[in-house]
Amino acid sequence: MADSAEPIPPVVILDKSQMAENIGAVARVMANFGLSELRLVAPRDGWPQDRAWATASGADWVLEGVKVFDSVAGAVADLNTVYAATARPRETRMAVRTPRETARVLFDDRASGLNIGLLFGGERSGLETSDIALTQGIVTIPIDPRHHSLNLAQAVAINAYEWRTTVLDAPPPRFREGDPPASGALMLGMYEHLERELDDGGFFHPPEKRPSMVQNLRVMLGRSAFSEQEVATFRGVITALSKGRGRVLAKLAAKKAAGES
Repeated sequence: MADSAEPIPPVVILDKSQMAENIGAVARVMANFGLSELRLVAPRDGWPQDRAWATASGADWVLEGVKVFDSVAGAVADLNTVYAATARPRETRMAVRTPRETARVLFDDRASGLNIGLLFGGERSGLETSDIALTQGIVTIPIDPRHHSLNLAQAVAINAYEWRTTVLDAPPPRFREGDPPASGALMLGMYEHLERELDDGGFFHPPEKRPSMVQNLRVMLGRSAFSEQEVATFRGVITALSKGRGRVLAKLAAKKAAGES
């Protein structure tokens, strides 16, 4: 395990893992490079799974500390900076970095007191765009396009190695100026508040385009790295606008009623 003087490493989140052996292999490489907190989102075969321990090669403390979540939103709720590991940005205008660049960003944010994480998709289908939209950036491994097959444990190992190297070799961290960004839970609350009001206002039209419009809004707002105070301010703006719309509708209803009487 990592030396106590080292910064707390990023949380590793596996979304919809299919094979216990892969979870065990991930735990093994996490332990190799000093990462210890593993979160599982809706693992296909539930948890715990005995076969994971067989491939973890003694990294029992990682598996014993696993936390299970029903959704990516729940798994990232207490994190401030999360990078999604994917080879396909999937039409999201987000920062795309290599594992080395990402490790530096996470190292600096951790030094500023932020909670950090790395999100990995399932073995077969990877990450959904709606889940990527809950993160602050994309980490892509620059592999040769002639053979881009990379298994889950390998992807985690490369990112974990770059984190470890950054911790051991990096110059002093660059501290984030100003207030730290809001947690995933606060950002999700803001997104859902805005989306409810936009639903009421008829913004999402036609209805079949709502999912893509929601994703675009979340990515756009997520890039701004809102602080807790900014989230509160923005939600206040949403509330004020919704109340204003309510007053306008009430006046129109009153005029209509007066005209009918």
